[in-house]
Amino acid sequence: MSRRLTTILCALVLLFIASPAIPASAAPLTKVLVFSKTAGFRHDAIPAGIAAIQKLGNENGFSVTATEDAAQFTAANLAQYQAVVWLSTTGDVLDANQQAAFQSYIGAGGGYVGVHAAADTEYDWPWYGGLVGAYFLSHPAIQPATVRVEDATNPATAHLPAAWVRTDEWYNYRANPRANVRVLLSLDESTYSGGSMAGDHPITWCQNYGGGRAFYTGLGHTQESYADPNFTRLLLGGLRIAAGAVTADCTPRSNPQPTGTALRARANNKFVTAASGNLIASAATAADRFDIVTLSGGNVALRSKANGLYVCAENAGNNPLVANRAAVGSWETFALIRNSDGTVSLRATVNNRYVTAENAGAAPLIANRTAIGLWEKFDLVTGA
Repeated sequence: MSRRLTTILCALVLLFIASPAIPASAAPLTKVLVFSKTAGFRHDAIPAGIAAIQKLGNENGFSVTATEDAAQFTAANLAQYQAVVWLSTTGDVLDANQQAAFQSYIGAGGGYVGVHAAADTEYDWPWYGGLVGAYFLSHPAIQPATVRVEDATNPATAHLPAAWVRTDEWYNYRANPRANVRVLLSLDESTYSGGSMAGDHPITWCQNYGGGRAFYTGLGHTQESYADPNFTRLLLGGLRIAAGAVTADCTPRSNPQPTGTALRARANNKFVTAASGNLIASAATAADRFDIVTLSGGNVALRSKANGLYVCAENAGNNPLVANRAAVGSWETFALIRNSDGTVSLRATVNNRYVTAENAGAAPLIANRTAIGLWEKFDLVTGA
């Protein structure tokens, strides 16, 4: 009997040695507070948001307490939670003592998750403005838009497609938070109407702040959002990041991934640049980029990401193209022609002439050609 026991013990020891070591992980997420007090506009999606976070808790082993009672913001009460969700809060929702308690909670390593109108909250509390990352400015009508994933390795966004098309209310912010946060998702302003951030439009981010961790997403206005598995997985990742339950790099990116589209002339394989004022196909790299804005009738406009201005067929197409217009009119409207070889051509609607890389790219682009040849063909280049 003792010999048999010895054999079993030896086998177990060998199995333990042969098995790969399980890496140590952060403490699991166990307790979350959801705060949804409003002193301004009240979103009708708040109940759906609470229910969705409770469902995430049931499925992932953490409890959820929902409250609109600001008196819950005491040092003793907050200490039991690993993350506090500000779910579409609006206006001034905490008094000075409650603000101090929450600031101390974050300073002691607590976690913050801001959802949608959390950015429309506590405008007179600068510390909170730094925590959320950016304050709300305005929004256009609810509409579909393309969300671009900027960090596909982050636990909150790793499951998403690179281009995520969804319908929501798209916030513009008073300032761009990019310098202070790790941008995870951004909006492609060329895919909807009403974006006002000159083509660089962060919409979800995380950061280390004041001793704790913060995650914010501008998504989540609609009730339908909280039934979308992609969105609820985003929220779950944000909760785990804020709680410190997963490792996430939330440091600002010194060299953010380029956004927008570069134009490369097929004639000389050079990129279009506006560095000299006029557009010219003379750059070896895709330094200058454009948002291709969809217009009615299948037409497009080109908006420079460098200055936020639209490309114009100056003098009704008789002068070189230049990015100098604040709004789209007939001179800023182009038909986008997709050629059989994968290139595109642009035809100015003001004179029905094609844009050409004049003199094989040695002179500025001009809309003066009646037919498509090699000099009138361009490649659309996205990404790096």
